[in-house]
Amino acid sequence: MKQINRYIDSVFNKEDALLEEVISSIKENEMPPISVSPSSGKLLTMLISISKAKNVLEIGALGGYSGISIARGFGKEGQLTSLELEESYSKLANNNLSKAGFADQVHYITGPALDSLEKLVSDDKQFDFFFIDADKENYENYLNYCIKLAEPGALIVCDNVLAGGSVADQDAKPKRYTEFMKKFNETVANHPQLESLLIPLGDGMTMSKVMK
Repeated sequence: MKQINRYIDSVFNKEDALLEEVISSIKENEMPPISVSPSSGKLLTMLISISKAKNVLEIGALGGYSGISIARGFGKEGQLTSLELEESYSKLANNNLSKAGFADQVHYITGPALDSLEKLVSDDKQFDFFFIDADKENYENYLNYCIKLAEPGALIVCDNVLAGGSVADQDAKPKRYTEFMKKFNETVANHPQLESLLIPLGDGMTMSKVMK
């Protein structure tokens, strides 16, 4: 799986100075190196562009790598709302999005994501694209909120659903969230309001269309 991803990244991704700078800033600030892979970021950009999404909700900002990938997909016409637990992370992400030219198109909400999601629901907010890349134990809770906040036909993309391959390969070293991901993938696959597929890119992404 790692060899395949290295091949994909090497063939389909050009050198990107801006995103490399984001990775460097994450390292300099001693944040965990858990941004999406280059190809996963490119897929986000393409999905946003193809779906013509203009109002995106991201759960988990880290240093802004995925945020930039998302914003590149909607260009100058979209808006990104990003939920992040750590204030220092959201500040760095905001700084990196500003450097990328999206300062006026991103809004960060800091604090526990479930609280922020409940507030968005109570405020009758709606979004046409969602990206979940946060604490894995709450993925199913995040998914349920996203469905509540979704416009008909909205897309929900979730990262790390293969848990380093351990959800499918018994010989792979299990992650602390492997069992959560196994259960989550089954939930997504069988959810009556979703049409879904797992894409084995990066650490695995599920893509779901909300059927309302």
